[in-house]
Amino acid sequence: MRIAIIAPGSRGDIQPYIALGKGLQDAGQGVLVVTNQEFEPLVRSYGLDCRPIAIDVQDAFQEQGTRAAMESGKVLASFVKLAHIARRATRMLAEIGLEVCKDVDGILSGFAGLLIGYSLAEKLGIPLIQAYNVPMTPTSAFPGALVSPPPFALTGIGNRLSHRVSRQVVWQAARFAGAEARKEVLGLPPASFFGPFGSELLKRGPVFYGWSPQVIPKPSDWDDTIEVTGYWFLDEPVGWTPPAALDEFLQSGPPPVCIGFGSMSHRDPEATMRLVLEALRMTGQRAIVLSGWGCMRGSGLPGNVFVADSAPHAWLFPRVAAVVHHGGAGTTAAGIRAGLPSIVIPFHGDQPFWARRVAELGVGPAPIPRRRLSARGLARALEEAMTDNDMRRRAAALGARVRAEDGVGRTVEALGRFEMGS
Repeated sequence: MRIAIIAPGSRGDIQPYIALGKGLQDAGQGVLVVTNQEFEPLVRSYGLDCRPIAIDVQDAFQEQGTRAAMESGKVLASFVKLAHIARRATRMLAEIGLEVCKDVDGILSGFAGLLIGYSLAEKLGIPLIQAYNVPMTPTSAFPGALVSPPPFALTGIGNRLSHRVSRQVVWQAARFAGAEARKEVLGLPPASFFGPFGSELLKRGPVFYGWSPQVIPKPSDWDDTIEVTGYWFLDEPVGWTPPAALDEFLQSGPPPVCIGFGSMSHRDPEATMRLVLEALRMTGQRAIVLSGWGCMRGSGLPGNVFVADSAPHAWLFPRVAAVVHHGGAGTTAAGIRAGLPSIVIPFHGDQPFWARRVAELGVGPAPIPRRRLSARGLARALEEAMTDNDMRRRAAALGARVRAEDGVGRTVEALGRFEMGS
């Protein structure tokens, strides 16, 4: 069996699909990953075949309008910006996908590649394997991931409706971005306004959700075509070694906190860095700051702060005392796996959903929306995460349970059952 994985987006979007691809390849399946060009070396470092599309998502995220939309916390504004970024990428995904998917047995995609994955499966008459790390299937058990919850608890019907609204936010952005590609590249009619979610192609399944059932159990109203598998973790490549300066900083004192916002951009990176440094001054904490796509750097840093462009979370997080992050699904999972309290500063999208879940599980303080972040608020959250022993015990216990799971292995095994028709 040969599978094409359609996985555009940021590094956090792509890493779980590299993990799945590696698991499938280790099980004897052929795998091809289609992603944006800056991640081709990462994909190939895990021994996977890759077809890159000629777009640099990081550069697009640095545009001032995109930065402002991200920091605003407004879901619609963020998705409109992302849809504009995605238009050119979607056309290239369709062109390359049409070429490479003619020889595959199935297409695997998450919501970042949903429209093109679905359109290619529709065009070529091959199965679509849905693999998400954010809820996309309506349930009465909890609210949708892209809907701000009201100040009162929703009923089961309200929760189901909120999922349909969340799904439409994703679908309308994808539909806007992919309209030209469907018509001009794939020769297909316009995508349904309300989405393909009731189509026979999607109903056939399977649907995989790559989070731990310890974090969100599988709802009782999801059927047997849906699997909550456990997280799809990607460990650092074989032979990876940390920069000597980073390793020396870690060895030079007690475990620091790690602060980083991944692919999230800041309207004023220097002001954000000053805010972080002031919170660290208030608490006296040592810290590793991951500058990421937000370009958080500084000159004349105090000796208790080390700035690195990036480091694999699977290596770094077990060596720190707590994590401050944006609440992306992958970073949230990495913090949970390491057994650490997480201080979540959500920007947009599904990040507030994961931030709330961290707080509900008691493994992190109440989230601080990015637009409300202050040095004093961050300092209070840091103190809570470092001194609340019950929170730290809960985080350690949850991390141990999550580390005992094998989300990739379970997904590969379940996909094998599906392919055999059982």
